[in-house]
Amino acid sequence: QVHVVESGGGSVQTGGSLRLSCAASGNILSIYAMRWYRQAPGKERDLVAHVTDSGSTNLADSVKGRFAISLNNAKNTLYLEMNTLKPEDTAVYYCNVVLSNMKTYWGQGTQVTVSS
Repeated sequence: QVHVVESGGGSVQTGGSLRLSCAASGNILSIYAMRWYRQAPGKERDLVAHVTDSGSTNLADSVKGRFAISLNNAKNTLYLEMNTLKPEDTAVYYCNVVLSNMKTYWGQGTQVTVSS
């Protein structure tokens, strides 16, 4: 079993910053990729950022230039640095872990609220 726990969400004003963390623990042999998704009320869950075990990253167009994703392989911990936050960034942010055997695990989510 793999446990995934997000932290770092909160409420900020427009232009503010937050740093999300995602810690994966348990029966982890090898991580293939870790991802951040977000889901706003009444909307689908969308991919925000992606990093592979080789360090390859990708960001959604809506957050490029404002967000950065990084992975500490030794700690199995994923980060999402969010700057210049906008009200449209308001959502529940979920961490997704993909192991080398392609099994996936989700965290419980952390709320990010950006007020204008």
